[in-house]
Amino acid sequence: MKSKTYLIGIDEVGRGPLAGPVTVAAVLLSAKLKTEKFKNLKIPLRDSKKLGPEQREIWFDFVKKQKIPYSVASVSPKIIDKINISKAANLAATKALYKLITKHRPLIRKCRVFLDGGLKILPNFSESLLASGYTLTTIIRGDEKIPAISLASIIAKVRRDKYMEKMHKKFPQYNFKKHKGYGTEIHYKLLKKNGASKIHRKSFLS
Repeated sequence: MKSKTYLIGIDEVGRGPLAGPVTVAAVLLSAKLKTEKFKNLKIPLRDSKKLGPEQREIWFDFVKKQKIPYSVASVSPKIIDKINISKAANLAATKALYKLITKHRPLIRKCRVFLDGGLKILPNFSESLLASGYTLTTIIRGDEKIPAISLASIIAKVRRDKYMEKMHKKFPQYNFKKHKGYGTEIHYKLLKKNGASKIHRKSFLS
């Protein structure tokens, strides 16, 4: 199959939480992939925030069963504090795309790359991609328009949530299992009681 028949979707989750990493997924789809396969699930393919946990898990299982190639990259709270959240999200996006392309380079020597609004690929890598025949396009609300971006959003959300559930076992006093690091009322109360943990973003708490 020729490389031009492929496209890549990229999206992130975890831009706003007080704790945990920002996580980005990159998904490789064949442009000829039959959308009927998506419709068979009877769950709309959309932004992960508009799906429940069980619905996201069903889509994640679908990706694995269909053997759809993807990669995931995260940037830690420590780096977020050092370079800011926007730069951290772009760094994670660059890492995820690099991992995906490197693994599948013999197949996808060039293709279209779609990023959800706000994400950018770091200059050195983006310039080399453009020179190699790739195209990079940012789509506002792309997770509602481009299936590959929607899948990336879901994968990133599932993977980050699983990580935060793992962190709940390490830091049960913050109830990460419940709020996944977001700034809920109970999270703020537990922060006030226990202080910040190693996985809290100090720059978000000042």
